[in-house]
Amino acid sequence: MIAAAQTGSPMSAGSLAQVALSLLLIVGLILAISWLLKRLRFGTGAGHGRAAVLEEVVVGPRERVMLVRVGDAQVLIGVGAGGIVALAPLAVPIAGLRDPQSPGGIASQFRDLLARAGATK
Repeated sequence: MIAAAQTGSPMSAGSLAQVALSLLLIVGLILAISWLLKRLRFGTGAGHGRAAVLEEVVVGPRERVMLVRVGDAQVLIGVGAGGIVALAPLAVPIAGLRDPQSPGGIASQFRDLLARAGATK
C-alpha cells in the first residue's frame, strides 16, 4: 500500500526537465528558421507577376523607400510604421534593374532619383 502511494507521479523531475528542454529547443529552432527566411526574403512575392518590388533603400529602423513595378509603370513608395505612402509615379521607368552594382549603374541611379525627389519637396 505504501509503495502504491509513492509511485503516484508518472513523470520524474529528470524527464520533466528533458521535455521542457526539448520544447525550448524546438521553439528556438522555429524562431531561428523564421528569422532566416525573413532575412533571405523567401516567399515575399518579389517575383515576375504584374507587381514586383524592384529596389528598396532602408532609411530608418522601420522605414524604407521602395521602387515598385505595377504592370509597365514604376512607382516610388515609402513604407513605415504608419503605413504605405505613394511618393511619386515615375514618368520614365528606370531600365536594367537587378543588375550588379557598378559605378553609374542602377544603384547609383536609384540613389540619384531619391536625392532628386527629396530636393523637390
